[in-house]
Amino acid sequence: MSGQAVPVVIVGAGPTGLTAATLLARHGVECLILERWEGVYAQPRAVHLDGEIHRIVAHLGIADEFAAISRPCLGLRLLDRNMRVLTEFHRAPGPGMHGYPEANMFDQPQFEELLRANLTRYPGATLRGNVEVTGFAHDETGGVRVDFTDRSTGVHESVRAGYVLGCDGANSMVRDRIQTTMRDLKFEQRWLVVDVATTADLGEWEGVHQVCDPVRAATYMRIGETRYRWEFRLKPGETADDYREMTRLHPLISPWTRTTPIEDLELVRVAEYTFRARIADRWRDRHVFLLGDAAHLTPPFVGQGMGAGMRDAMNLAWKLAGVLGGDLPESTLDTYEIERKPHALALIRRAKFVGTAMTEGGDLGNLLRRVVLPLLHGVPGLGDKIMAGETPALHRSGLIERPRLRGSRAGRLIPNPVLGEGRRFTEVVAGRFAVVTSVSPTAEQRTDIDRRGGRLLLVRPGSDLHRWLRRGHARAAIVRPDGTVLRSGNNLSGLCAALPRFHTGYMPTLLAR
Repeated sequence: MSGQAVPVVIVGAGPTGLTAATLLARHGVECLILERWEGVYAQPRAVHLDGEIHRIVAHLGIADEFAAISRPCLGLRLLDRNMRVLTEFHRAPGPGMHGYPEANMFDQPQFEELLRANLTRYPGATLRGNVEVTGFAHDETGGVRVDFTDRSTGVHESVRAGYVLGCDGANSMVRDRIQTTMRDLKFEQRWLVVDVATTADLGEWEGVHQVCDPVRAATYMRIGETRYRWEFRLKPGETADDYREMTRLHPLISPWTRTTPIEDLELVRVAEYTFRARIADRWRDRHVFLLGDAAHLTPPFVGQGMGAGMRDAMNLAWKLAGVLGGDLPESTLDTYEIERKPHALALIRRAKFVGTAMTEGGDLGNLLRRVVLPLLHGVPGLGDKIMAGETPALHRSGLIERPRLRGSRAGRLIPNPVLGEGRRFTEVVAGRFAVVTSVSPTAEQRTDIDRRGGRLLLVRPGSDLHRWLRRGHARAAIVRPDGTVLRSGNNLSGLCAALPRFHTGYMPTLLAR
């Protein structure tokens, strides 16, 4: 392979890298994924993704497959140290604004198997496992030479890439090589993470249980038909080794397992994790980008760790495709960090706040748990807001014209309703720019939209998208290939003139090779 050239090299084949590779391949961009391990890491890690990430999963072409291995989560229950309910927020199991359940529990190894199998449908994507990326260097033509070693043979190889995506996790080699640092956001806690399998019916409410206790904070959730996850904050001096036997662990999980015989509980995994809040100072060095845990680390309290990386991939892939295809200027790539970094930081801070409120001591923490939390359930509309699937709007950039007007749709995701023939917005638009309008365009405007490679959606009065436009005080909107609104307003002519040229299509799901 030495000397071969490929438009994009992706370092790391976790969910972020596999998502980026699939999206690029569906846009017709050839890519090479280099992964240190031969296969999927078999132990459970992430167990939750929200409706927005489920929408990305559907965009990859595996909505039905993912639905078969996941289960909706019914909400959040906050408990005190004596297992008394402080407050409870319910979440409906049906589709939310993104077209899918707003909280989904799953087993990460199963999910990664789906992502890998799906990637084989696209001949433009090549995954090489059991290789160690040893370094890279920009060359005089603007490309990047990537050096790696085949771990099974010891052979040293290299490949020339137009762009490199560092999706290689928290200990990222790519991040080290571009000499950026992780800014510490002052949150660090050691937790015991436990996965148990049992066919017994535990009889528990099927939402997330969060024990709010500065002494022994805990989380419980059901993640599959026979799989359960517990997380316990470790006390000083404790380690995971103290709980590798079910007899030692059982006192911690018994408030949920109750009368289930200990011999009916199979200990799948016990691990220690240090939950941290960090973000990279710089996400790019020329043609090298950081995505996922290489760029940001978030505590797990709002279930956004893995999803943040998949959002990175969704944001960057179509922009790279447009630049490589000649439709978009290279300056387009500047918008990646401008848009994604503040969004990731906002979710990290949200997770940090929730984690602190649920687990820290002191007078303020105790007052919050004893007095404030029990009152939350009675605040009208608060539960809906807490359980809503909408994340913060992206910041203004060269691809988001976000006015300082309340209610503007720019920077936010468009809803994903069924538009006809059982197809949702994402399927109908199929990776293109779209003009969504309640105003009938002229023949000239229709021609212009088509010439620029866009998709026109004329929405009917009373339809979901018509109501969405009206709530945003707009009659039309430009929607990007990632579903984000570039601009909204009432002047259809001005919107049509602002529609970028983008002819990079989106392949349908192909048959397996």
